[in-house]
Formats: sequence, C-alpha cells, structure tokens
Amino acid sequence: MSLLDLASAALLLAGAAFFLAGTVGLLRFPDVYARLHALTKADNLGLGFTVAGLALEVGDVAVALKLGITWALVLVSSSISCQLVARTAMNAGVRPWRRP
Repeated sequence: MSLLDLASAALLLAGAAFFLAGTVGLLRFPDVYARLHALTKADNLGLGFTVAGLALEVGDVAVALKLGITWALVLVSSSISCQLVARTAMNAGVRPWRRP
C-alpha cells in the first residue's frame, strides 16, 4: 500500500466521519435551523474530503476536475436550498429554539 493510497483512505474516512456527524446533527438538534446548519456544513465538508480522496485515486486529471466541479455545484446548490428552507420556515412562523 503506497503513501498515496493511505492519504486517499484517510481523506475518505474523514469524509465519512463528517457525513456521520451531519446525520447525528440531523437527529439530535432541536429545530430546523440547527439541523440545516449541521447538514450543510458537515455534508459539504464530508463531500469535499470524499472528492479529495477520490481525486487522489483516479489517474486522470479530467476525472479529478469533474469531481471538483461536482463538489462546487453541490456547494452552491446546498447553500441555496438551505437558504430557501430556512426562509420558508421563518415565513411559516417557525421560531428558533431557545433554551428554557
């Protein structure tokens, strides 16, 4: 196993850990706003680490660029969809959670 394979495996594991953290945040956080925060932040980082790990494994620069472009599109679309969901929740009268 080469150093490149180890680095790729470490990045893929880090990506999986961030995906797991986002899932735990989705299940544990009290309101829609905190859940959106957990999902967008953790999933974007998780996908970034996953794309980086996969880019190290592919032998073609064009494929690595396609992976990077895919990640950039997901970054843009997830931030826009998070904003739309949060705005819809706010307009529907959903208040942010406050400690009792």
